[in-house]
Amino acid sequence: MFSITDLKTGVVIELEGAPYEVVKYQHSKMGRGGAVLRTTLKNLLTGGNIERTFHGDEKFAAADITSGQAQFLYQDGDEYTFMDTTSFEQFPISRAILGQDVYYLSEGHNIEIRYYRGRPISILLPAKMKFKITEADPAVKGDTVTNPSKNATIETGLTLKVPMFVKVGDTILIDTRGGSYIERAN
Repeated sequence: MFSITDLKTGVVIELEGAPYEVVKYQHSKMGRGGAVLRTTLKNLLTGGNIERTFHGDEKFAAADITSGQAQFLYQDGDEYTFMDTTSFEQFPISRAILGQDVYYLSEGHNIEIRYYRGRPISILLPAKMKFKITEADPAVKGDTVTNPSKNATIETGLTLKVPMFVKVGDTILIDTRGGSYIERAN
């Protein structure tokens, strides 16, 4: 059981029969009143966010979340098929559940999958991943006063800002938490 002091970003609790991940939280204490915790919670089954306020005496059950490794195999419409690396069982996850994480999936990558009561509900991406540039705007000469950048598209279709020296065919390292360029990879 969790109390409100245990709720931090990334903690998954069971609420109203569904798993919710704490996305954002703020503790506050009001005069003589008890502690209050304002949270933004993400429903891991639907992907929707809710705002919820909890009071100091409330308790929460930990959600029955397990995780395992899976390999991304292919995309078929809005379904993304993965294979469990231990049982070799294949299973689909819909684009609605994956959200923007689909831009970091390329065939053959191993990804950590989270399960709720045996059902796949989300993926956990590494903080940094390598991708190849497939399209890039031409470099504009002369603009060296500001931090010059241009748009580039990676193999999965994600468009992001990169420095002027990056060109088509380069492999770059991307921060998957914000979708930003980190550095050119070897």
